[in-house]
Amino acid sequence: MEKEFYERLEQKGVSRRDFLRFCTFLTATLGLSSSFIPQVSEVFAAPKQRPPVIWLQFGECTGCTMAFLRSMYPWIADLVLDVLSIEYHETIMAAAGKQAEENLKNAVEKYKGKFICVVEGAIATKYNGAYGKIGGRTFLEIAQEVIPQALAVVCMGTCAAFGGIQAAKPNPGGYKGVGETLGIKPVNISGCPPNPVNLIGTIVNYSLLGKLPALDQMGRPLFAYGTTIHDQCPRRSYFETNNFVQEFGSIEAKMGYCLFKLGCKGPETYNNCPTAKFHGGTSWPIQVGHPCLGCSEPNFWDEMTPFYKEK
Repeated sequence: MEKEFYERLEQKGVSRRDFLRFCTFLTATLGLSSSFIPQVSEVFAAPKQRPPVIWLQFGECTGCTMAFLRSMYPWIADLVLDVLSIEYHETIMAAAGKQAEENLKNAVEKYKGKFICVVEGAIATKYNGAYGKIGGRTFLEIAQEVIPQALAVVCMGTCAAFGGIQAAKPNPGGYKGVGETLGIKPVNISGCPPNPVNLIGTIVNYSLLGKLPALDQMGRPLFAYGTTIHDQCPRRSYFETNNFVQEFGSIEAKMGYCLFKLGCKGPETYNNCPTAKFHGGTSWPIQVGHPCLGCSEPNFWDEMTPFYKEK
């Protein structure tokens, strides 16, 4: 099985060395010592068991799913077919309509108390949840039926974690995050969208250590949300040393100035964007000159706006 895994990676242009480099990066992201690298690689190459996953989608834009589908090392096909057993996911499953809803019912019954429930999107609570329905049932009804039967609940994205843009004022539908709606404490992978490596890291932590990662007071994994954007930002490190001026000559040159005065919310936003980056570690907003919007924080749409102002 492990041999087949590496052969499939090579067919996709990913060498064994590249994969092990990713496992090294993921191990460091999780705050584990280098001795765990072989065990992390085994989670993907030769998983001992495939944890069943039921992925619910409520009030959302599917951006979190799009981020998930663009995960790298493991590729989405490996995640779905080899690492996880995704029993229900509206966007990627072949079933539709009544057949899809029947799959959800059967999966919940079969894996009761054993499945990981990933939730994407906020839940409408006013008017008995009438502002959002799937198959004739409200988001609220589905959440109340499915989520309490899960082994663990992971909120993928700021909407599921804290309500997101759906919960922005005036919020006529009474949209809220999963934890607030149901009175539970899920694992919150916040971000708009979140980096898929943080979801993968949470899954690896569970598969490797048999438990969910340590969380901050908002339910976010400390390995990803334990430090502010500002404290990790390379612009800040250049700005606060003389090396930048000596090397580039002026504070406007290249990428050596802090974007705080341009509205960057990095000092009050907790996330690992500067180190994890996006698209396989290619880049992230501040690297291309755009201030952080604070999308992984609660109420960011109300508290961090306006993102732009006319002069």
